[in-house]
Amino acid sequence: MSFFIETLVGGLLAGVMYSLVAIGFVLVFKASGVFNFAQGSMVLCAALTFVTMRDKGIDFWLAAPITLTVMVLIAIAVERVVLRPLVNRPQITLFMATLGVSFVIEGLAQIVMGASVHELDLGIVDTPIEIGGVQVSQFDLVAAGTAGILVVALSIFFNKTRVGIALRAIADDPQAALSIGIRLQTLWQIVWGVAGFVSLVAGLLWGARQGVQFALTLVVLKALPVLIIGGFTSITGAIVGGLIVGAGDSLAEIYLGSLLGGSVSTWFAYVLAVAFLLIRPAGLFGEAPIERI
Repeated sequence: MSFFIETLVGGLLAGVMYSLVAIGFVLVFKASGVFNFAQGSMVLCAALTFVTMRDKGIDFWLAAPITLTVMVLIAIAVERVVLRPLVNRPQITLFMATLGVSFVIEGLAQIVMGASVHELDLGIVDTPIEIGGVQVSQFDLVAAGTAGILVVALSIFFNKTRVGIALRAIADDPQAALSIGIRLQTLWQIVWGVAGFVSLVAGLLWGARQGVQFALTLVVLKALPVLIIGGFTSITGAIVGGLIVGAGDSLAEIYLGSLLGGSVSTWFAYVLAVAFLLIRPAGLFGEAPIERI
């Protein structure tokens, strides 16, 4: 029983790492209805920018705000140069635009900062500690705490501030929001800037976990089941979806993998996502679309 609990807890905490990437998707989609496929490249760019400055001897507390500034500027530039001219275009057009941006960011990052694998040390000890008889990774606990703080802060931002309420209005009906004087471009820049900040947090934690390398862009693929399960418009859903994916992967790898004689963690999350698409297409916390005739 203790082994089952340790596996479950480890999976839940690992799922938080996927949630951090998924939150970036939710932010942009919730505010603009755009699925930002470039989020994975932004995570890579943030981690690569930070570790490059650290390798040059720049202090941690100076490298972090510089990286944040770079990510916010990149996010705002993407909104202004790419997405703003495509307002009111079909969703597939916007999606393809972010897909192109993803390759541009990844290519420029490789040209400017190189393609070598970098080790990123955040000073977080990744050794297990015992809590209630269960071995838990200290690194996973820090990641979970970081995700919890982000969820609370972003929930307050979207639900309690004037900017957050305006962003929700734009997501519901951009034309109606514009007609009452809401400045679409300014608010999109804000939300893309916040997405840049989330990319920095996710990039640092993922970079510290598996090294800063171009495989970081692939975390976007594991974030997709998280979004489908939790819902594309819910920050809380991103966390819950991550917990389900993380726990499901860990338990399936141990108990189902032994029956099938191979690894199942690479595809089990997608099976869960397909099941949710069949049963609840909007996700656990997503808002079902309302069509008026």
